[in-house]
Formats: sequence, structure tokens, C-alpha cells
Amino acid sequence: MKLKLPHSSQNWISLVGATIALISFFMIVFLFVISLTLDQGNSYLGIIIYIALPSVLVIGLLLIPLGMWWKIRKEKKSAAGSQKDFPVIDFNDVRHRNAFMVFAVGTAIFLLASAVGSYEAFHYTESVEFCGTVCHSVMKPEYVAYQNSPHARVGCVECHIGGGADWYMKSKLSGLRQVYAVIANDFSRPIPTPIKDLRPARETCEECHWPQKFYSRKLRLERHYLNDENNTEWDITLTMKIGSSLSAFGLEEGIHWHINPNVKIEYKHTDDKRQNIPWVRYTNTKTGEVFVYTDENQNVDQKLLDSLEVRQMDCMDCHTRPSHNYQPPAFFINNAITSGAIPKDLTLIKFAALEVIGKEFATTEEAMKGIEDHITKFYSDNYPDLFKNKNDLIKKAITGIQNEYNKNIFPEMKVRWDAYPNNIGHLEFMGCFRCHNDQHATVQKKVISKDCNICHVINAQGTPDNMQVASVNSFLEFKHPGNAVTTEWKEMMCVECHTGLNP
Repeated sequence: MKLKLPHSSQNWISLVGATIALISFFMIVFLFVISLTLDQGNSYLGIIIYIALPSVLVIGLLLIPLGMWWKIRKEKKSAAGSQKDFPVIDFNDVRHRNAFMVFAVGTAIFLLASAVGSYEAFHYTESVEFCGTVCHSVMKPEYVAYQNSPHARVGCVECHIGGGADWYMKSKLSGLRQVYAVIANDFSRPIPTPIKDLRPARETCEECHWPQKFYSRKLRLERHYLNDENNTEWDITLTMKIGSSLSAFGLEEGIHWHINPNVKIEYKHTDDKRQNIPWVRYTNTKTGEVFVYTDENQNVDQKLLDSLEVRQMDCMDCHTRPSHNYQPPAFFINNAITSGAIPKDLTLIKFAALEVIGKEFATTEEAMKGIEDHITKFYSDNYPDLFKNKNDLIKKAITGIQNEYNKNIFPEMKVRWDAYPNNIGHLEFMGCFRCHNDQHATVQKKVISKDCNICHVINAQGTPDNMQVASVNSFLEFKHPGNAVTTEWKEMMCVECHTGLNP
């Protein structure tokens, strides 16, 4: 039986709109079933299913009434005013009944599909896949670093948005601005941090990391390799004073004392990256005791100091890159040698690796070629016998260096370890020494100590065949690896030598 519809629906615009809508709908259903049942899909398929095709479907549906209006308007003009201003719906007319049924059933299906699609689209745009891979060139560094971080199973939105409608709306509005920046190719390389409108850490980090939970001290072993012919191993074992020595003291001692609920630490900074801190205020919320520390060596004008923002210290002031940390070359090459990805037996491999990684490349492809050429030339020129007899080890080293490079350095976005300060520790960046430098003092000359033993003590250090070991309940004085540095480290800041390319 032929389906009879109103005469006004018989026009090319409506026909094209109906065709577009039907094709789009069936494509959405087909792709959705494929991605659901076969678990086949990626970020681009998600964009097609939940954003692109629904947009085309809506356009097709809008064309149907537009074509009907256009035909009625055209017929009204040709009839010289004999037509009524509004269409007449007569359910005794089979064409009107058919049109109503098509409209009612179509609307019900459309609303149901829209509800399911909106729900899926919401979750898709909240997914790690969407955040990390849609704007591939821009977000690639963040996505790769995130996948190799301790938070690799925590969704992006749980930290960057958190709960609540207000922050959700702020993030989506910010997202629109970011989409425009990507389309217009108008964004910074690298993306600047810290993020100004990021939700306070106490509303995100502390959803999982409970401040009142006691964190005991932690034994940490670090393995380094010197830049000598034998890639000499140098180990150091430290007790990190994350919390108190006894659980009864809770957060009254140790590194996490800074987040003690009974203590409030505030500071002022003179730079965008919060590295220069001329003013610190300590407040004991239980006793009311207050100390203000100023660093006179920074020589900040009093009027400027008074105008600076007072920021309360939180997790992000030390854990600046908890999920997007780009390791310095000295660190990731050490780890690769330890894991065996780079052969330790290859003469001067650490020296050669750091030498090439220190170069600046325009693209990742250029970097991969540069690493291969440099390592090959280094051994063929300096160690021809080794190059001939252990070429397989050299190739393994090249692959290992390239893989580590790809996890930490992204030339297209100008992202590497020195682009983002990491304030955990005090080697490549000032970190702890931003405040703990023996220069911040109160008017009563009470200072914020630089003593390393406040945060950690050394239990053992040295080469495997000549290891110094402390006795129980004692610790060692730090000994700098190698012979080039003896006691200079006591008067200098680590960052004066450690650029990320030093052992």
C-alpha cells in the first residue's frame, strides 16, 4: 500500500532532508552496534557517532519542514491569496493521518535516540580517549606522560573537573575556547602551566588522598650511572620522611606536615611559574601562632610585595606534575640502563645518549634519525672494533634511547623536562629550596632551614663494590658521586650544575 503524505511534503528539499536523516540515523545505529558488540572503535569513531552524524541528522530533519514551508509559500503566491494563513489538519484525510503517525513515531524514535546519544556523548566527551587523542598534536605530550604516570587509571575529568555542575560548566566553556584555539592554530607551545583556573587540589586530590591518613616513612633506592667508560653504577638508599617516625604523631612531622589540617602555609610569588617566593606565612590554626618569613636577598619592593596574591599551599605546589611528568634525560636514561633497555656493557653509552638528547630537534621524526645517526657515528668513529663486534648492542641502545625520548620529549610542542618545573625534590629545579634555603627569616631571625635531613636521611651510598652503609638509627653524610665534586655541594644549589643532562 502506498503511503500517502501531505502534498506539501512532495518537494525536493524535504525529500533530500528525509534521505539525509534516514541515512544518518541508520549509520549511527550501525556504527554504534559495531563499536558496542565488536569493541571496535577509537576517538575518531566516537566523534562520528556522537557528534558528526547526529549533527547531520538534525540538519536533515530541519530540511523536511523547511521544504514543506517553502512549497506552501510558493503555492500561496501562485494562488493569489486563496490559501489560508495556517495549515489545516484534518484527521479524516488519510494523508494527514499518515503524516501525523510518521511525525509521532519519528519524534518518539528521535527523542529516544537523542536521549541515548546525549548520554553516550556526555560520557564520551568525559573519557580519557577523547581528552587525549582528539586534539592529537596538541595533547599528545600530556596523553603519553599520563599513560606512564601513577594516575594512569584515573580519568582526566576527575582531576581537571571534579564533581558539581559549576565546575563542569566552567570546563566546557574553557573547552570551547580551546577547540577554537586548536582550529585557529593559536595556542602556546608548550602549553603554559600552572593552569590558572584549575580546581583547588583540596577538592580533587583529597577525594582519594586523605590528609588525615598517616603516611609512614618510605625507603627509597635510587640507581645512577656515571658518565665514564664503564657507566659506573652508583646507588643511594634514603629514608624519605614522608610522615612521622611513629604513627601516634600523625602529620606533626615529615614532608606531609605541610598539609597538616592544623597548619596553614601561605606564600607570595613574583613569577607565573611560582618559582620565586619572597614571602611565606605560617599559621597554627590551633594555637593562633603566626610567623612571617621574608627573603631579603630577593629584594622585592614593599609596595609590589603588598600587591602580590597570597596563595595557600596545597598538593600542587610540590606535586606540580603528578600525572604529566616529563623526566629529565639523566633520569630516564638511568632507568633504561637499569631495566636493560639500554645495554650497560656498552662503553660510554650514557655519555653518548645524553650528548644527543641535549640537542634540539624540530620534529620527532628528525629526532629519531638524529639519535640513530649520532650513536652510530659515535661508536664507528671512536670504537670501531666495538662497532663491528657488538653492532646488535648498539642497535638495541638506539632503540632504547628512542623509546625513552618518545615518552618524555615532544619537539613539535616544544615539550621537554625543562619546560615545566617539577618541585618534588631539588635537583633540576629549585623545588624545596624555593623556601628551604636558609634565607627566608622572620624579624626574630627564625629561618626556614635548608638542612636536607629534615626531609630524608641517607642509609647507604656508593658503588656496589664499595658501599657505605649506616648503622641502625644513624645516617650518612651525603657524598657526591665521582671525584669532580667534593664539598662544593654544601654551599651551592643543586640546580646550578644539574640541568637534566648531568648524571
